[in-house]
Parts: sequence; C-alpha cells; structure tokens
Amino acid sequence: MDFSIILIFISLALFLILSVPIGIAIGLSVVVGIVFGDILPSAFLIQKMFTSLDVFPLMAVPFFIMAGEIMQKGSMAQRLLAVSRALVGHITGGMAHISVLTSLFYGALSGSSPATVAAVGGIMIPSMIKEGYSRSFATAVNTSAGSLGVIIPPSVPLIIYGTTAGASVGDLFIAGVVPGLLIGIFLMACSYVLSKKYGYTGSGKRAPVGEILRAFKDSILALMVPVIVLGGIYGGFTTPTEAGVIAVVYSFIAEGIVLRTLTWGKIWLILRGTALTTASIFLVVATATALGQILLFNNVPDMLVNLLLSISDNRYVLIPIILVFLLIMGTFMDALANILILTPLLLPVAVKLGMHPIHFGIVMIICASMGFLTPPVGVNLFVGCSIGKISIEKLSVAVIPFLITMLVALLFITFIPSISLWLPGLS
Repeated sequence: MDFSIILIFISLALFLILSVPIGIAIGLSVVVGIVFGDILPSAFLIQKMFTSLDVFPLMAVPFFIMAGEIMQKGSMAQRLLAVSRALVGHITGGMAHISVLTSLFYGALSGSSPATVAAVGGIMIPSMIKEGYSRSFATAVNTSAGSLGVIIPPSVPLIIYGTTAGASVGDLFIAGVVPGLLIGIFLMACSYVLSKKYGYTGSGKRAPVGEILRAFKDSILALMVPVIVLGGIYGGFTTPTEAGVIAVVYSFIAEGIVLRTLTWGKIWLILRGTALTTASIFLVVATATALGQILLFNNVPDMLVNLLLSISDNRYVLIPIILVFLLIMGTFMDALANILILTPLLLPVAVKLGMHPIHFGIVMIICASMGFLTPPVGVNLFVGCSIGKISIEKLSVAVIPFLITMLVALLFITFIPSISLWLPGLS
C-alpha cells in the first residue's frame, strides 16, 4: 500500500481522536495525503470538493431536510402520536409501542435519526416517566426507535449512498420500506418482552373505532407526506429531487396555511436549521468524495477485494465479516462519512459475493443506523441523554437489548435479500 494512504488513515484517526469535526478531519487527512504523496496536484482537494457537489440527486438533500424542519417545528409529531396511541396504547408496554410506531411514522417525514429522537422523544420520554416507566427504559426505547428515521424513506443517508454507488435513489427509497417496518416490529417485540419483565402495562382498553378514525382524520396531512413522496417516485411522476421540493411545498402549506402552526420566528429557525445541517452534510460529502477518489487512484478497493477473497470465497463467511466491520466503524465514525468512504471499498466485494447494490445499500444504512446508538459517536445517545436527563453510561447499557434486537433483524435482512428487493421488483 502506498505510503501516502497509510499517512491518510493515521492522520484521520488522529484527527478523530482529537474530536476534530468529521468533515474537517477528512479534508485535513486528504491534504496530508496530497502533501506527502507527491502524486496529486495541490488543487485536487478543491476541485474534487466542487465537482462532488455538482450532482443532481444531491439537490434532494436540502429539500428533505427543510421538509423535516418544517414538520418538526409544526404539530405533525403530536398528531402522529395520537394515531399511535389509538392503535397500540392498550398493549402491554403501550407507551413504548406508541414511541416505536410514532418514530416509524415520523421517520417517513424527517429522514433524520436525531431529528426523530428529538421530535418524538421530546414528547414521549417525559410522558413515559410520568406514567411510571423507568427513566432509562423510556429513554432507551425512544433513542433506539429514532434510528428508524434513516431507514424509513425518505432518508438522507440513502440519497448519499445512491449518489456514491451510482444506484437509483428511488429504488433505495422503496427498498427501505419493508426492512424499516420489520425493524420496527422487532423493536416493539423487544419492548413487549421488557415491559412484561418490568411490569409496565398498557391502558388495557382498546380504543373505539370512532377514536381511531378521528385520530387518522386529524393526522391525514402528515400521513400523506410519504404517500406523496414515494407514490410520486415509484409512479414515475417525479425524481427524488422533485419529490423533495414537493415535500417542502406541501409541508409548508399544511403547517403554515392549513394548520397555522408556523410563525415568522419558527420560519427563521427552519431556514437556519436547514442551512446549518445542509452545510455540515455537504462538507462531509465533498471531503469524503475526495478521499474516496484517492483510494480509487491507489487501487485500494481492488486490494480489499483480493484480501477478503484470500480469506474465503464463501459468502456466509465474508458477509458477516463485512457486517462486523461496518458495525465497528459505525461506533467511531459519522454515518455519512462511513457511507462515502466505505461504499467504494466494500461495494465491489459485496457485488462479487452476489449482493445486489440496492440490497447492500439497505444493509449498510441499517449498520449506520445502529452506529447512532453506540458510543463514542452515538448521536442519538446524546440527544436522548439531554431529553431524558440520564447519563451516557446508563443509557448505553439500557439500549443493549434493543441493539441486539436490531442485530437479529439485520441478519434476517442481510441473508434474505427479498425483504429489501421484493417491493422495488428487483428480487
């Protein structure tokens, strides 16, 4: 391996240990590679950062972020909560099931894992504690369920993977639906078992049909967002970018004009939040793309393929190795950086083992979603800690049953490709 590549990985690890922001850390490591590699021109980083953002599907990112910001500042989370309460509030551990189901619904609006924890957990964690649930359990449920935000479409990580792998973002969105629902069901099953163990009961009374219908009626504007987005993409009427624009316009009309929940102050916060989130994401995209290009120049993907195939050519040996590697990297590095850096390295291996690029993308995003729950990066953990007023140590222990549950679901999704590929018609 070229000396400059070794220097890049060493410097990147050092910058991350020093808590340098991920986008800046990657950019600085690329600079180290350029200076000491003496192969690439000094203008390489700037040129790559510019051209990497000149990609049409990436335009969908700020639009979906803005749509999520609008709905987070509005009232849609509370309306979705009412639907979930009417559907599953009577089951043992009812409040936990409400959290998971609402996170599923809200994930289809926000496309962001931390945003889902903040919006749903901000309501549910205090409510669960008030109802007698332990602080650690309430926070763990909502923190874990928030990870569904990046699996259920629309999802920013799915867009980033699609542009990196050259895969259809529309197919990725559709492929994420069934795995997201499956993981949600697994998390509800885990919540049920733990609630039985700790004695957490539901309301015990099933909601009348009239109450369920009223809840659906009140939340119809929120429930229509994924229908419009996915229906437009899968029906061939819109591209993902156009669907993002429609989501912004629709959510603004719904929250600002119909429901009248937006004020000028909230609009400023929406614009500010969208700009800051988009800028941080695009900085990671730009610098990580430059790093990925350097790795390609030095044939690192081919070297990795040969290395793994020298271990075994059995997919049931190599795929678990890839999963473990992705899960370990998720504990140390931001989800987007993982996708951008590791996709060019691991996708050729996965394809060689017979995995469809869309299927591998879903597996990769699920691994990334679990990274939101594992320290030291664990963004969801920090959001949950601030809401639940609990230490990171206690919460890290409390989420372990949910992480194990997600791992079991991940194995099902990995080794049964039709779970991901059936809906987009690729199986």
